[in-house]
Amino acid sequence: MFEDEEDEKEIDIENLPIYKKGKEIFDVVHQIAELIPDDDEQLSDIKGWMLTDAMQLTVKIAGAEDGSLYDIRMEAAAIIRKSARDLILHQHSLKMFGFKNSEYFEIIRELVEEYRLLFIDWVASFNKWDYVIDRWGLFNPPGVGPFDHDPDDDIPFDGFEDFENFE
Repeated sequence: MFEDEEDEKEIDIENLPIYKKGKEIFDVVHQIAELIPDDDEQLSDIKGWMLTDAMQLTVKIAGAEDGSLYDIRMEAAAIIRKSARDLILHQHSLKMFGFKNSEYFEIIRELVEEYRLLFIDWVASFNKWDYVIDRWGLFNPPGVGPFDHDPDDDIPFDGFEDFENFE
């Protein structure tokens, strides 16, 4: 019975709206990247960054959905946010280095805005009660600080010595 309950809770990541939108963004970025000449070193570098940033929009969703801890999910969310913002900024670099088709980036801007709205709902769905204290202080749920007492510290455990007498 317990196994069946877990199977019901399992989410098909590829059916999540935010994952689908991330895949759509990657596909469009990939099509634009195909227009960038490989013989220009600067443009080729930007092309690589664009593809990497676009890929993060799905890869990090999949990673976050695979786990449940709040701090891990928030860390993935921060990386996604940075990648999405960098993706928009690549248009300026492409223009600066002479890419002739940078106007196609308006499509990416619109798609990233749609993604951003899905992202807000996705982050709001994180379980704030499923966490370990982030001692760095970046990814704690509201009301939890890096210096808070961890109740797990009160559980007596003497390391492997506890297991020696276990039969």
